[in-house]
Amino acid sequence: MVVTDLDGTLLNNDQQVSEEDYNTLVALGNQNVIRVIATGRSPFSFERVIPADFPIDYLVFSSGAGIMDYRTKEILYSKNLPEKVVHSIADQLRSLGVAFKVLAPVPENHNYVYYQNGELHPDFVRRMENYRGFEKPISFDPPNFGEACQFLIILPSDPEGFFKLKGLFSGVKVIRATSPMDHESIWMEIYHSDVSKGNAVEFLCHRHHINKDRVMGIGNDYNDTDMLGFVGQPFVVANAPEELKELYRHSLSNNESGFTAALRQISSRRQ
Repeated sequence: MVVTDLDGTLLNNDQQVSEEDYNTLVALGNQNVIRVIATGRSPFSFERVIPADFPIDYLVFSSGAGIMDYRTKEILYSKNLPEKVVHSIADQLRSLGVAFKVLAPVPENHNYVYYQNGELHPDFVRRMENYRGFEKPISFDPPNFGEACQFLIILPSDPEGFFKLKGLFSGVKVIRATSPMDHESIWMEIYHSDVSKGNAVEFLCHRHHINKDRVMGIGNDYNDTDMLGFVGQPFVVANAPEELKELYRHSLSNNESGFTAALRQISSRRQ
């Protein structure tokens, strides 16, 4: 099995998959290798950049909150935050004065409600513009939200501030991602405690009776660390943060077909 992140890994900076990486995916399928994309995007967002006949077998989406059989489009697995937990977190964030979005349950999690407090982060606004027509202002009395895929909070590029806020929440999964928009800000995502790309890949390993040592994974950011920690052959692309490149083997960048280059490293070692 091969597992690749999408933005900043398989997609280049022009939001395209290189011809070389595309041909590699086709060749892997011909060799009966299972091909997986594991992304933070929702199915709706994924379909904006990747065609329905793209040569993969599974889509792990929303950082592991859902798994789709990409050929049949069947949702095989989903994990949402319970309504009671969502209301508790929303009340806590409001009391802290933090702007946030609550995304609808999988797979309709391109729909969301939002809480606005003062001046919004530019990424918060840009994301709203990208999802125009799918948003609603939040209502607390009565609530216009319940079970949810996740919370999204957009923070300045301040890791200390992220970890301070993260420490206020327990019993949930808090994921750090670098903004795909300004490439600096921190996107804080709160999911069900069982959600992770690593858990999703483990689900697929069990489904196909594949030992994790026979799985190659490649990513570019902090939200890939669960997946990289699970697979037997982890890589990051050259455009990953330096602290990740210190932990994992690194390949070429996302603009240089780093996905294919990582597979060549494995092939060379075996030879």
